[in-house]
Amino acid sequence: MRRTIARRLLDRLFLTGEVVEAEQVTARMRRVRIGGDGLSDLRWAPGQHVRLLVGDGGPLGGVLRTYSVWRYDPAWEALDVIGFDHGGDSPGVSWIRGARPGQEVSFMRPEGSFALAREAPYHLFAGEETASVAFGAMLGALPEGASVYGAVEAGSPEDHLDLPGGLVRVCRGGASAAGSEVLVNAVRELELPDGPGVAYLAGEARTIQAVRAHLVGERGWQRRDVRTKPFWTPGRKGMD
Repeated sequence: MRRTIARRLLDRLFLTGEVVEAEQVTARMRRVRIGGDGLSDLRWAPGQHVRLLVGDGGPLGGVLRTYSVWRYDPAWEALDVIGFDHGGDSPGVSWIRGARPGQEVSFMRPEGSFALAREAPYHLFAGEETASVAFGAMLGALPEGASVYGAVEAGSPEDHLDLPGGLVRVCRGGASAAGSEVLVNAVRELELPDGPGVAYLAGEARTIQAVRAHLVGERGWQRRDVRTKPFWTPGRKGMD
């Protein structure tokens, strides 16, 4: 009886689909397309994410992990997520690494407030591999002629996701992405217009805090001009 009640509750909270495609898009990033009859009427804004039930426990015993939506089109009845394989065997990494066509997926509807500003003098993006998925969707949704600046960090040139917008690419080599000075310095070196725009900072929590501190403390931006989305940080359960 308890299992039946749990299943009904799960069906109310989650949509059910299946993996229809999976491909490697960079050395350590994998795109997974999820399809299903319930995907034709989703509401999604570029920059938002979905939460998937992953792990060995199955639908009633899995754990929630978050993936940014790379692309969604209701005509497909499918959406694409891209995950970054940072090594190890955490539930999120294991799912993105092992996803195969035909595999059932339970997931929540797109959500999140990390989205483009309606109006901005210019747009500034900064983050590492995990941020580049949301950035790709957001950059693709900007109106023609929008002013864009920014930097994206990766471990190596092969780890960079192909993004529009002409953002500066930097590599940290063997250094950690946590608390990365490489990204902070890349943003510091950007030649930006006078006055603030709107910044979108995403990825490892400590790094985006440092970038925000630079914008506010060194460039005179207001905190309201900076939108942040921490995706992960070492040692924090649920952000792996």
